[in-house]
Amino acid sequence: MNQRQLFQQHVAPTSPEPMALPITKAEGVYLYDDTGKEYIDLIGGISVCNVGHRHPKVVAAIKAQADQYLHVMVYGEVIQSPQVQYAHLLAQNLPQSLDCVYFTNSGAEAVEGAMKLAKRYTGRSEIIACHHSYHGSTQGALSLLGDEYFRNAYRPLLPQIRHIWHNRMESLEAITSDTACIILETVQAEGGVLAPDPAWMKALRKKCDETGTLLILDEIQVGFGRTGSLWGFEQYGIVPDVLLLGKALGGGMPLGAFISSHEIMQSLSHNPILGHITTFGGHPVSCAAGKAALEALLEEQMVEHVLEKEQLFLQQLVHPKILGVNSKGLMMAVQFADFDMVQQVIKGCLANGLFTDWFLFASDCIRIVPPLTITAAQITEACTRLKNVLDSIN
Repeated sequence: MNQRQLFQQHVAPTSPEPMALPITKAEGVYLYDDTGKEYIDLIGGISVCNVGHRHPKVVAAIKAQADQYLHVMVYGEVIQSPQVQYAHLLAQNLPQSLDCVYFTNSGAEAVEGAMKLAKRYTGRSEIIACHHSYHGSTQGALSLLGDEYFRNAYRPLLPQIRHIWHNRMESLEAITSDTACIILETVQAEGGVLAPDPAWMKALRKKCDETGTLLILDEIQVGFGRTGSLWGFEQYGIVPDVLLLGKALGGGMPLGAFISSHEIMQSLSHNPILGHITTFGGHPVSCAAGKAALEALLEEQMVEHVLEKEQLFLQQLVHPKILGVNSKGLMMAVQFADFDMVQQVIKGCLANGLFTDWFLFASDCIRIVPPLTITAAQITEACTRLKNVLDSIN
């Protein structure tokens, strides 16, 4: 059997019609298939490849760590330099109250750990999330997910979880002294890149302070410069009690983290001991890769150019078939008439050397979240190809 047949037979499916693009190489902002065809990557692994595919510093760090050691012991029990050094670097670039890092395997596991942390620290059990939110597909994260279509088939889910509407002042009344935490994306990604009003975010922070509720911000997609600042919450003048990271955290390797103060995090270490534990979380190779990626992001000043690149996209994403563009830095949702149109656009893009996809809760939009390293010339070329595709669709 050929590679495609083996894929169809042995790799568990997630949808009836996967893209099944046979990728053999990735470099910078480009993907290459088994025929050598080049694609401009407008997905970036869904905000994973912020520093581009196979950044030289990341590859070098992976090779160097592989020469030292791989897995040695469950997370948190022995001192492993890649974990320690990366946690220190993250703390240096975060507010003082976010100085204690728990590394996990993925963003979804970071969500699970944060839910446990909130319950343990506050002694409460009610959790609030938002409609049209996405936090992962594990049982706890799925319980938070803000859409019944995706939740319904797996009920019963976790009890005492309430959903409110994002960016509505009246929704904040749901937060009370019974609420352990509220978990939300700083910018709703799968909802179609929906950024909140700064006044709402400040009111949310104030309500959490008044009720003793932990504010947990999910920056798994928006962190590491995606929105034009290193962390999305910086643009709203607030600091969360717990920050969730993943995707770009590993520089292309699997890694997640939940980050809080040392005081809050201590609650997982006793009553019971091993309150949260993971075997492979904070894998030394992933931490070495992630640290190298963050260093490259900072040293090469990639974040400083995000907003001007956003403007270049917006200037060129003009076409009669484009109904609108929601954007927050290099995170964009390009709106069309309906999902049928979106499917045509995605297929046309693939044929024309563009790699993009759609959103869970914005079915009339395509996603643009390229590596932050994309150049002005590459942006222009991508927009030209997209408009050529639109011209070809009746």
